[in-house]
Amino acid sequence: MPSLPESVASTLLSIGAVSLNPQHPYTWASGLKSPVYCDNRLLMGYPEKRETIIQGFQDLMKANSIKPDLIAGTATAGIPHASWLAHQVKLPMVYVRSKAKEHGRKNQIEGSIEAGQSAVIIEDLISTGKSSIAAVRAVVEAGAKVDAVLAIFSYGFDLAADAFESASVPHFVLTTFDTLLQVAIKEGRLAPDDLETLQSWRADPQAWSDTFSKK
Repeated sequence: MPSLPESVASTLLSIGAVSLNPQHPYTWASGLKSPVYCDNRLLMGYPEKRETIIQGFQDLMKANSIKPDLIAGTATAGIPHASWLAHQVKLPMVYVRSKAKEHGRKNQIEGSIEAGQSAVIIEDLISTGKSSIAAVRAVVEAGAKVDAVLAIFSYGFDLAADAFESASVPHFVLTTFDTLLQVAIKEGRLAPDDLETLQSWRADPQAWSDTFSKK
């Protein structure tokens, strides 16, 4: 029987939420060339598969003795998953923008946070960790304590691990890049010869991107 990380990895691959294309890389918003692209918004269209994700989040919370008063989703991709989780565990929810609005009440956080509440922040994806830490700071500034950041998928960059350690915030993910590669090979979605290419990219995305762009 597959483990939770393997099941989630298989789910993401099966619906194309994570795509691997070493020969024809994608271009991220930053301009970086990458042989992998993640879009967990696709889970919105698959009720049974997103139930696996929400149950996975509950399992992570139980395994790590996390008992929050509040679920916070990051805008925009974390919002649906936070909403489904909050509904399932019967907790209030807020969502956190990357920055405050420039009009109206100029809120960065939508919803109600009470001073002293404990919160869990839901992310769809962790890359550098910067956006997660920004959300943590916003929630803390609003008066709450952040117990942890939970995410569906992480590339496993050292930069992200360092960011969470520096902020003294635990983070837990349902599946990782390494697990996803193992599952992709097992399911015949990735040629063994491409494994080294993907591992090389993860070791130094910028150098890999620069080298590919010169071809």
